[in-house]
Amino acid sequence: MTAENASRALAVLQVEELPQAPLEASNVFHTEHLPDACDVLEDDETELLIIHLPPAGKDHDDWRRAVARDLARKYVPKRANVISAASDETAEGLLAYLVDAPGVTGQYLPSDD
Repeated sequence: MTAENASRALAVLQVEELPQAPLEASNVFHTEHLPDACDVLEDDETELLIIHLPPAGKDHDDWRRAVARDLARKYVPKRANVISAASDETAEGLLAYLVDAPGVTGQYLPSDD
């Protein structure tokens, strides 16, 4: 996982790999990556965290939505969202949208690219 800081106090956490099975993927995310997400959101400089997860089937949607929703609720007024995109171009488009959409938080935005 890498963290990149950009303008507008944006932090992006990139999760490169997760298991294919939803329960296993959720467990790995919560164990290995959620603490890092919380650390980023607890940083006074961070206003928006976007977690970029690898593409997965619809059977992963529930736990991914819950992560976005629960982080946004816990760290309000900061914003937290989760995206999933296979291509860099699609991910950049989702990032640009979220940076320019100050009212959007607690959302999971999967891409079908």
